[in-house]
Parts: sequence; structure tokens; C-alpha cells
Amino acid sequence: MAEHIACQLDFSAQKILIRPLVESDLTALEWDGEYAHFRNVYAQNFRSMQNGNLLIWVAETEDHVLVAQAFVLLLSQNKELADGIHRAYVFSFRVKPAYRDQGLGTAIMSFIESDMKQRGFTSIRLNVARDNLKARKLYERLGYRVIGSDPGLWNYQDQFGTWQTVKEPAWKMLKKIA
Repeated sequence: MAEHIACQLDFSAQKILIRPLVESDLTALEWDGEYAHFRNVYAQNFRSMQNGNLLIWVAETEDHVLVAQAFVLLLSQNKELADGIHRAYVFSFRVKPAYRDQGLGTAIMSFIESDMKQRGFTSIRLNVARDNLKARKLYERLGYRVIGSDPGLWNYQDQFGTWQTVKEPAWKMLKKIA
């Protein structure tokens, strides 16, 4: 079944495995506390993954350390993001600093694009923070183009149960993959 696809890469003298997230990985998504405030968000997204609306891919070293993650929304109430048939939405894509600028981000995005093609999707949407020029350059190099702007307003409940508001203005980007 496609949900269990994995990809092994030779990367910087070690092997990196791209595989689906499993429940025991949820704490590792917090990256040693840096993203602990998203604990409830990660748990909610894991439930969406179990329901088939979302894929969560992680990149893991041979020592079983998670060094990257990417969430792929397959179906959303907001059809501009993901319609369940033609368009998927990539979000929460992160690579740990020690693994950046070495091709891992490109490899993960290529893996996601290939997986989405196999599933019959024809385009991928994503948002990139306006102040994240490095990520925008990566996406543009991979063929994504800016299609508009997004105010980047959203809310989440942190690990203490307190509602937080995020304002992260972003560029909407799109790539045709078929």
C-alpha cells in the first residue's frame, strides 16, 4: 500500500530513510523541545493521517534520529489547498540545521512529488513564509511558482492548552507535477 512507501538515500556518508511517521515518533517531532508548543497540533495531524486525509513523512538517520519532516494534506475543506483528487498541500516541512544545504530538502520534495504523482495528483500547493528567502529559492529551483499571498493567520492550542495566534505572512506557491 502506498502509505508504507519508504525511500533510502545515501546522504553525507550516511543513509537517510524517508518513511511514514509512526505514533512513537510524535515526541521526536518536537526537536528536543524547540517545537513542544506544537505537541497538540502534531497529535491532531497524526489522527488525520490515521483517517487517510494526511501523510506525514519523516527522514531518519541510521541511528534512528529524525532530521526532517513534511506533512502532506490530501483533502481539506479548503479546496484551494487540497481537493483529495488533483491538488495536495505540503506544510510543516522542516530540515534540522545540521542537515540543510546538502540536498536533503530537495530529495524529500522529489520523493513527495513522485508519491503524489503515483497517487494521481497533478499539482502541489504550499506556502512559504515571506521572510524565508532560502526556502522560497529552493521551491522556485524545484519549479514552484508564486501564485499569490496569504496573510498567514492561524490558531493552535499549545502543549499547556492555551490558544496561540500565529501571524506569518506567506507566499502561496504551486507546481504542476503531471
